[in-house]
Amino acid sequence: MWVDDKRSWLRTVLYGGASLPRIWGRVLVITGLSVVTTVLYQEIDALHISLTATPFTLIGLPLGIFLGFRNTSAYDRFWEGRKLWGALVNNTRSLTRQVLTLFAPQAPEEAAEVLAFQRKYVHTTVAFVHALRAFLRDQPVVPHRDNTLETDVFTRVAGEPNPPYGMLQHLGEMLREARDRNWIHPYHVPMIESSLGALTDIQGACERIKGTPIPFSYTVLLHRIVAAYCLLLPFGLVDTIHWATPVVVLFVSYAFFGLDAVGDEIEQPFGLDTNDLPLTTLSRNIEVTL
Repeated sequence: MWVDDKRSWLRTVLYGGASLPRIWGRVLVITGLSVVTTVLYQEIDALHISLTATPFTLIGLPLGIFLGFRNTSAYDRFWEGRKLWGALVNNTRSLTRQVLTLFAPQAPEEAAEVLAFQRKYVHTTVAFVHALRAFLRDQPVVPHRDNTLETDVFTRVAGEPNPPYGMLQHLGEMLREARDRNWIHPYHVPMIESSLGALTDIQGACERIKGTPIPFSYTVLLHRIVAAYCLLLPFGLVDTIHWATPVVVLFVSYAFFGLDAVGDEIEQPFGLDTNDLPLTTLSRNIEVTL
């Protein structure tokens, strides 16, 4: 994710942003076309064909609104993903607090065993967070670097179609074990079950965002309209602004292609693009906190 280092306005204008590397080729092609169009129009009288700019005015305004709506939809998905991971931070903290305060030994000789059980429960919660991050990014779920999961548990969970849910299932089994051994009062079990249910809801919501992109036909139509508009724009401006056509086309094409690229980049917030959510950092912060 892009992190704003509060640099100056001028540096931001000149060097900031991540969309330019993705669109500079298209912008240069359109600008080059406008240069060729302008030179030919100015040097060859036979090409002085008047083409009014009215159609471009009529199309440009709706196209800008269309791009705005599309980017708003993409940002809504981005922001919902961020809120879900914020909720994940809060719920893992609540679950950890409940485990550390509500699990208690029935006899002094069980104190060390209960402490180890609590540590294992918290470590499994951390492993769930890392597994969810990898699952949302279509990456393989690998053993946690601190080996917090036993080999048999990891082998079972990693082989499932949905490893994060498998870890939640394992957390539920551990809760049942604690209840059977009377390490937690029956009245407190629903509290931890509620926290596990909240984690399940968060995972499901993240999967909904990942598995339901903006309709492809919507995106393709927008790409085609933007490309056609920018390709034809020099022919509509050259008769009016003459040698200034390449400059105007450069800025207009950068604006439209840039807005189009921003929507593409943030509509899937769990990916690895520059402006996607920093899931690795968030996962590490949860691990350090817990």
